[in-house]
Amino acid sequence: MNKDESIRFATKYLEDLLSFFGINVAVDSTLDDEVIQLAIPSTSMNSLLIGREANNLRALQHIVSMALTSRDADLTRVNVDVADYKRQRAEHIAEQAEEWIRTVRQTGESRRLNLNAADRRIVHKVAQDYSDITTHSEGEGRERQLIIEKITPNQ
Repeated sequence: MNKDESIRFATKYLEDLLSFFGINVAVDSTLDDEVIQLAIPSTSMNSLLIGREANNLRALQHIVSMALTSRDADLTRVNVDVADYKRQRAEHIAEQAEEWIRTVRQTGESRRLNLNAADRRIVHKVAQDYSDITTHSEGEGRERQLIIEKITPNQ
């Protein structure tokens, strides 16, 4: 299945999955950096679709991605968003990262954070704008933590 077919399939597959739960909406799809972006518009079911700690949203992504993989699609990476939840969360995490970095810069004390992979990626990206700050992750699985540190001149 080529890229265009992969996008069409993923869109239709997600729409069919949602309709199984009585959510009949048109899913918007785009391609961004080899990742199929699927946007579900706002409905009365937003909280169910997102789930606690966005677990349902990740499950939807996984299901669509596995369906693409099983059909040998050219594109298998999928990002599903509901009512701009992920975009708004990313903005919030980026703002929070600025505060964490400001505190580390002022105090010189490292900061350890328990964040999911997507949130860690956002903090790493924000920290790239600071020449005196470094970030890295330690640990495995759910125990993985992000560390924000101030770079000392002799590092």
